[in-house]
Amino acid sequence: MEYRRLGSAGLKVSALSYGSWVTYGSQVNVDLAVRCMKAAYDNGVNFFDNAEAYSSGKSEEIMGLALKKLGWRRSSYIVSTKVFWGLNDGPNEKNTLNRKYLMESIDGSLKRLDMDHVDLLYCHRPDPETPIEEVVFAMSDIIATGKAHYWGTSEWSAAEIMEAWQIAERHHLRKPQMEQPQYNLLTRDRVEKEYARLYEDIGLGLTTWSPLASGLLSGKYNDGIPEGSRLSLKGYAWLKDGVLTPERIESVKKLGKIAADLGVTTAQLTLAWTAGNPRVSSVITGASRPEQVVENMKAFELISKLDDGARKEIEGLFQ
Repeated sequence: MEYRRLGSAGLKVSALSYGSWVTYGSQVNVDLAVRCMKAAYDNGVNFFDNAEAYSSGKSEEIMGLALKKLGWRRSSYIVSTKVFWGLNDGPNEKNTLNRKYLMESIDGSLKRLDMDHVDLLYCHRPDPETPIEEVVFAMSDIIATGKAHYWGTSEWSAAEIMEAWQIAERHHLRKPQMEQPQYNLLTRDRVEKEYARLYEDIGLGLTTWSPLASGLLSGKYNDGIPEGSRLSLKGYAWLKDGVLTPERIESVKKLGKIAADLGVTTAQLTLAWTAGNPRVSSVITGASRPEQVVENMKAFELISKLDDGARKEIEGLFQ
């Protein structure tokens, strides 16, 4: 495994990491979480991603219990969580980044995780109704309390990230260090174009999500939707409608032929392409079985084998 700096920060995260979105609470219980996380950790993963909204808080609880059972040295791994969506319906309890919510939400996440701090804390989406200055002051104060070590954003625009950074710079506050955008062969513009100046200008680090486009880029859905897969789950019809198209399926089948020629799976090739972007600090992978975790981790060995020609051939399938 390779360990990359989180942008300009001194913190190093594994190039491939393991996240709990969708699976924890719906497909993965505590015992299975222990097995999956151990498989990731044994393969060099040191970063485990979560969010308060995943399974309405259940995901944090499961990961916290799993970590207690695993008993790893706290300094040997990194845990993140994200706040914005909330778990309740009050006007200051959902879809907000106001100061009251942020100061209370981190306490809720820490209680569910049974931890005294997380390493990374993200604002899960921008909040158009709360001044960015209010968000920056609150997040900086959370860092100052020791309840989180770094803060960042998820799916914020480049302009919003830059405004937050400039406010922090002006007031000598903790600056946003990382962004968590979707990044895969189907979704590239934000990472490759919109954020282009932020990597050098402010040292932005990336921990990207959905590298397999909810499984499409693994070839899982080439012949329909398998029972028990992510797109078959109740409540995820929006994923199915937004991801599956005949044109994309054909492109994935061609991608599978390239992977077969290299002696790897389609998923491994896709993960290697994503992690091969030098601006990406860590690619968050997901899996509901330890065997799947191990297969995903093998993608790391492929990264160095994808030269510019191979990357262009792969990208050409999804223009």
